[in-house]
Amino acid sequence: MGAVGSMIGLRPGRVDRIVALGAHCDDIAIGAGASLHALCAARPGLRVEALVLSGGGGSREAEERQALAAFCPGADLRLTVLKIPDGRVPAHWDEVKNALEDLRGRAPDPDLVFSPWTGDAHQDHRGLAELVPTVWRGHLTLGYEIVKWDGDLGRPSVYIPLPDGVAETKVLLLQAHYPSQRHRPWYDAEAFLGLARIRGIECGARYAEAFHVQKLTIDLAGA
Repeated sequence: MGAVGSMIGLRPGRVDRIVALGAHCDDIAIGAGASLHALCAARPGLRVEALVLSGGGGSREAEERQALAAFCPGADLRLTVLKIPDGRVPAHWDEVKNALEDLRGRAPDPDLVFSPWTGDAHQDHRGLAELVPTVWRGHLTLGYEIVKWDGDLGRPSVYIPLPDGVAETKVLLLQAHYPSQRHRPWYDAEAFLGLARIRGIECGARYAEAFHVQKLTIDLAGA
């Protein structure tokens, strides 16, 4: 192992089923959009089961459906958007838990789970993250990060270096598909590319997305 750790490859050909979870419309795209795009582009027909807790039934859901279709090119994408009020996930614990259990019924054994991470300062993100391991207990779960006012990025432990052009594609898709968010002071190309550049520096790449992992099991016999 080198001074900054070793690289273990997750080959796209081994990933057939992904679960992607977000508390709000745009969370998945902001936190893991580039990784999703790269995986789907490399693996046509990849099954993506996505669940978003809030924004259902309105313009935000329409944005999310168009956005995730663009972020998951060629994928078998199945998206559910609930109507839990923004900022109230802790008060809707049962509803969230039941929605996750229902999703597990459709996707009992995903190869990869994208979700918020438990250190996220936003109560909706954190509440969802804390429930994920109670539903998918032995699966690889990557907790994505979302830059925001709270200053809660932390020190991630897993990096996905991005192929050429994918970070820029992510920014273009975010700007194109979420017009409702453009007024926010943190929602701009500099913020998204800046974080991706920092994470790239940390793993020896130009751009990367970074994730938090609570538990990781490595099967050396299958290496």
